[in-house]
Amino acid sequence: MVTAIVLVRLAAGKEKQTLAKIREIKGVSHMTAVFGRWDLVLDVETTDVSTLSNVVVRDIRSTLGVLSTESLVTTAI
Repeated sequence: MVTAIVLVRLAAGKEKQTLAKIREIKGVSHMTAVFGRWDLVLDVETTDVSTLSNVVVRDIRSTLGVLSTESLVTTAI
C-alpha cells in the first residue's frame, strides 16, 4: 500500500463542481478543505507508486477546476 497527501489548488468559481468530481476518484480516501496557499488536502491510497502517479496525473490533475497539485508520499515513522 502506498499513501500520499495531495495538496490541490482550485480555480475560483469552480469549487463545487471540482469537489464533486474529485470525490468520485478511486483512491481518494479523504478530502479536507483548507485556507491558505492550497484549497484541498487529499489522502490518496493506492497499491503502488505507478498507480499513485496515474491517480494524481490522469485523474486529479486533469479534473476541470484543478489548477495545480503537490504530492507528498508518506512513510511510516
